[in-house]
Amino acid sequence: MPRTVTADRVTGLALGAVGVLAFSLSLPLTRIAVQQLDPWFVAFGRAVGAALLAFAYLRITRAPRPTRAQWRRLAVVAAGVVVGFPMFTSLALTTQTSAHGAVVVAVLPAMTAVFAVLRAGERPSPAFWAAAAAGLLAVLTFLVTSGGVGGTLTVADLFLLAAVVLCGLGYAEGGALSRELGGARTICWALLVALPVTVPVTAAAALADPPHADTTAWAAFGYLTAVSMLLGFFAWYAGLARGGIAQVGQIQLAQPVLTLAWSALLLGETVTPASITAALVVLGCVVLIQRTRASAPAPAVGKV
Repeated sequence: MPRTVTADRVTGLALGAVGVLAFSLSLPLTRIAVQQLDPWFVAFGRAVGAALLAFAYLRITRAPRPTRAQWRRLAVVAAGVVVGFPMFTSLALTTQTSAHGAVVVAVLPAMTAVFAVLRAGERPSPAFWAAAAAGLLAVLTFLVTSGGVGGTLTVADLFLLAAVVLCGLGYAEGGALSRELGGARTICWALLVALPVTVPVTAAAALADPPHADTTAWAAFGYLTAVSMLLGFFAWYAGLARGGIAQVGQIQLAQPVLTLAWSALLLGETVTPASITAALVVLGCVVLIQRTRASAPAPAVGKV
């Protein structure tokens, strides 16, 4: 039994690392896409495209339909990672840099841990909440001191904060649900649940501003559709289910650093010392959060 638990955690960590690597490109490529394509089309169009791929996967694998209770939880996943995060990041990155967004997203592991604790009904210590508050304060301080309008929070900053909160909720709920449905099926069903929202918005955006862009922008959109919105979640949710939301969630510590590197490499954005400092402070708070959160039983092993 101990050997099986250890193997599951190692597998979960490996799958989680693949998911984080896939997600680390999301902000830079969203920044590229929204420079030529309508942000509403980018946010919701990629979800529609991913839903078509998800439908094919579910048909080929003959996946059983979720239960009524699971449908309700899938709606929460869809609201967080299919609609909320793509929408708010697309809107934010029309005016804000990917490097700036990476600093804000650095608080995502903390939000994931918070929602995992709340959902599991644990009683975290005061140190847990102090560390979470410190991480959020570090992000807010960075945003206020570097804001583009008189040193105040910009609308783009508020969009990024909303994206992080919703994504943390979607990660935690999806990771827990993946123990029952499997990582791949969880994101696939969530994409289909979101279609009544994503299809009309995509159609309206395409009619209002017919999409035309160069090969680079379409390639970025294609990555966001196939990888950021679908395949990355195959690995990420499977990793959370196998290794545990708390343990695997720590791998997100690497995501802001990777995103800053991609932003400099692909977009030529300047990564300021203030950005690096803020990211390190937040990452330190997240490490403390992971170490102070209440212990919980090892998760049941779910389907991949």
